[in-house]
Amino acid sequence: MFRWRAVTCLSLLLLEVLGCQFGAKPRVRLGSYPSSIVGMKFLDPGELGPHGYRFNLSEKNGIVYTCKAGHIDIAHLRIAADWTAYLAARTFECLMKNDTGFSFKLNVEPCRYFVQITHPENWKDLPQTDKEQIAHDISIKLGQYLAYTATTWHEVLTWFGYKCIGFIPEFQSAFSWEDSFSNVLGTRLAGQALREPWNEFDRAMTVAIDQELDKLGAQSSGTARRATKNAHEAGFSGHRLFAIDVRKRNFDIGLHDGYVAPTIVPSVCECEGAEAQAYPVPNLSFLSKHGFSVKVEIEPREWEKGKILRIVYPDANNRRKRLEPVVHLAQIMDYIKEDAAKRYGCDAPLGQ
Repeated sequence: MFRWRAVTCLSLLLLEVLGCQFGAKPRVRLGSYPSSIVGMKFLDPGELGPHGYRFNLSEKNGIVYTCKAGHIDIAHLRIAADWTAYLAARTFECLMKNDTGFSFKLNVEPCRYFVQITHPENWKDLPQTDKEQIAHDISIKLGQYLAYTATTWHEVLTWFGYKCIGFIPEFQSAFSWEDSFSNVLGTRLAGQALREPWNEFDRAMTVAIDQELDKLGAQSSGTARRATKNAHEAGFSGHRLFAIDVRKRNFDIGLHDGYVAPTIVPSVCECEGAEAQAYPVPNLSFLSKHGFSVKVEIEPREWEKGKILRIVYPDANNRRKRLEPVVHLAQIMDYIKEDAAKRYGCDAPLGQ
């Protein structure tokens, strides 16, 4: 009886994320630079406020510095978490309706993601409670994978020159050293929150963020400012928001070993002896357990799409409109790392 109630509660939670309680899509948040330039906000770990899928004046965003994970952009974390919840709900609805897939796009860019799902032959014959339990497990994990893929793709687009707000450049923030870790942390914590069917998502996320930052050794805003000043001197040029260049990037998105390793600022006395904590990136290995398969494609629709598609399809006669992250992302990242080496030489950590 308890198992059935837990499954049913989580079904309702996922549908609420998709439906009326949280709105159709997560809201837009503005990220921060791990930089000491004017306007950047550093937070004490105890002043983040409650997480809000919907607009919430009490929610605070900015940079928190941690001993084991370096800088964390709280807005990036929250964005990745909310998209995990939304895409988990979309997946759950798709599975329970026996649909073969769905598509989606983020709020900040025109490219579209296509998700094609192949069900096991016996899917329609399974008892309803078994289908719900399997669908919960798959939807949360696929939601994490899709959210991480989408937030990573946003970094790719901005490297190639895409601007979310027409005239404001974003290249300087592409693969900034805290972005990928903040994104993967957001998907990780959302997975935890969605596995608590007795708890409301925002409340569960608020607790999960506080607990994880504590484990990672979150420091005061004063320590964050001192660490960031050292990082700025080593990794930035310029001191004005739209006139800076980030020389040091972190291109580790988990392609090499399945983990994202954070960038740690050396010589932070409060963190002496702390070891960096790498986290695993979401993947699709879980699908085979239940006999499912999934194909994910991205159709770039930005002005910069030609640059990207020429990398993965060098033969113009065989060039497609879509690409597959599991097939083509490594090629694109190799190009980006080579481009960074040309721009910055030895200043740029190239990641794996």
